Amino acid sequence: MTRPRHQIVSLDDTAYYHCTSRCVRGARLLGRNPRHKHDHRRKILLDRLRQLASLFSIDVAAYAILHNHYHLVLRVDRQRALQWSDQEVARRWFSLHPRSPLARRFLDDQPLSPEELSSIQDRIPTWRERLFSLSWFMRALNEHVARRLNREDGKSGRFWQGRFHSQALLDDTALLACMAYVDLNPIRAGKALSPETSDFTSIQNRIRQWQESSAPQQSPPARPEGPTLLPLGAGGIPIPFQDYLQLVEWTGREIRKEGAASIPHSLPPILERLGMSGSSWTDQVNRFKLPHRWVFGPLEQLRLAARRLEQRWVRGVGDPQARHSFSFG
Repeated sequence: MTRPRHQIVSLDDTAYYHCTSRCVRGARLLGRNPRHKHDHRRKILLDRLRQLASLFSIDVAAYAILHNHYHLVLRVDRQRALQWSDQEVARRWFSLHPRSPLARRFLDDQPLSPEELSSIQDRIPTWRERLFSLSWFMRALNEHVARRLNREDGKSGRFWQGRFHSQALLDDTALLACMAYVDLNPIRAGKALSPETSDFTSIQNRIRQWQESSAPQQSPPARPEGPTLLPLGAGGIPIPFQDYLQLVEWTGREIRKEGAASIPHSLPPILERLGMSGSSWTDQVNRFKLPHRWVFGPLEQLRLAARRLEQRWVRGVGDPQARHSFSFG
């Protein structure tokens, strides 16, 4: 059953969300088809993602852009947006939308009448809220890409298969499992053999940034190919880069040979810290491809989410096919 967006996105429960959009009819509109090469289209989407991440109070933790769909793991930072000045909110909003003469004068610090100033100030709260809205972020991404690529094709109509799909990530385990799932998407689809060769993914972006930072600087660093990512380690996602890299690599090997492979000696320390076995970890990663799962996390967090929605059951805890009932007094 499709759920209203306001039920899935609750910043009181979590700031992290997995978002997915698919091209209409599953067509390879972002990649290759028998007649045309469309690889440049994924760069168009990536460039737009970089721009939006620099303007919204929404950070990118992971991404993967394939030929007919893309995945994002996003963090909504409401507190940061609430700390922006009115001038900063207007600057960011009008970096994406046409500026009226009144908006230009406000941004240029020109004198305004009390009525004009009041008119601007009345709109600031709406703009501020939209700048940390998951729906407005995805709308700004998908509409821009659809219009540009429809013009390129000389066509009109729908580019995306309905609205974007989102899933709430309630704890660090759900966040890391979802990031690994997203970063491994090209490998699972047979489009790449390793994380470093997975084009248009955050894991490749992180590897290249690490390689550039480790190499002697002979020239100014190249412009990053994607958005500035949430850092791994202190002050960001709770896992060091080296551990996350091993985690993704190990998960990719284990899932591709599921049922036959043994856990290697290079098992990353993160699994020990999370207190999870290898099989339960791969089950957690695989769960993101199951339909109709709108929230992921530990049992107690799901209890709280169900209580907030006044529901007696949710799906996706423990056995992926099971429903877990909650009784509230």
